[in-house]
Amino acid sequence: MLKKISTAAAPAAIGPYAQAIKVDRMLYTSGQIPLDPTSGTICGTNIAQQTEQVMKNLSAVLEAAGSSLENIVKTTCFLTNMSDFSTFNEIYGRYITCSPARSCVAVKELPKGALVEVEAIALAE
Repeated sequence: MLKKISTAAAPAAIGPYAQAIKVDRMLYTSGQIPLDPTSGTICGTNIAQQTEQVMKNLSAVLEAAGSSLENIVKTTCFLTNMSDFSTFNEIYGRYITCSPARSCVAVKELPKGALVEVEAIALAE
């Protein structure tokens, strides 16, 4: 059975999709960009500030589904500039310490001009 996950602690979807979908014990999050959950505006002007907000948003979605950053199985990370990889990786590593599988790719653009986006697959209760 599919269960749509939604929380006000993370930005609302900016299109026709859910913040996450839970199928049995598997949780699939939509990509999180550095939006402030209240105002819907981008937080920060550099990769460090934006990555911090992305990780907070991702954590909020996971928690709303009965999961956490420690239960992540796989992430996919999108950067608009691969020269930001080192800084992104440092901040990502502070939040995600369970060493899940990961892909990190460079993309031309992200929604609302974001510099970073992260989606995850995790185990949930």
